[in-house]
Amino acid sequence: MKQITFHNDPVTLLGTEVKVGDEAPNFTVLANDLKEVSLDDYKGKIKLISVVPSIDTGVCSDQTKRFNEEASKLDNVHVLTISMDLPFAQTRWCAAEGVKNLDTLSDHRDADFGEKYGVLIKELRLLARSIFVVDSNDKVTYVEYVDEVSSHPDYDAALEAVKQAN
Repeated sequence: MKQITFHNDPVTLLGTEVKVGDEAPNFTVLANDLKEVSLDDYKGKIKLISVVPSIDTGVCSDQTKRFNEEASKLDNVHVLTISMDLPFAQTRWCAAEGVKNLDTLSDHRDADFGEKYGVLIKELRLLARSIFVVDSNDKVTYVEYVDEVSSHPDYDAALEAVKQAN
């Protein structure tokens, strides 16, 4: 399993590490209206899955705003931001920040995404910062588990992977 840190302290990731070439695990999370959403709801589309610990913190906010901006330039790509934040907090944050080009999804109820993608931080019950690109056939084409949770992901590499998956 990938080793990561949170403010330079090692943390334990629960679940199964996802690798390039894997079939993307299906998962169930909650949309902002509290309805269940799964990977199957995005069949036939390329998915850029941006995972953040909490949307209302600096790096997470920057990451979500960056992918929101990029989403408007991408064809046949659905950008998903997944965190443990409550759907109400995600809705409030998106309204305050003008984020409208991506879906914010909450894993707070069951941590289903976190466990299936190996990003659930045992000690904090937060998701580790990571990026997954899943092609229209639900194959994983790009994975980044960010080594230090408080650091930014490699935006350019993720966006290039989306273009390659198209």
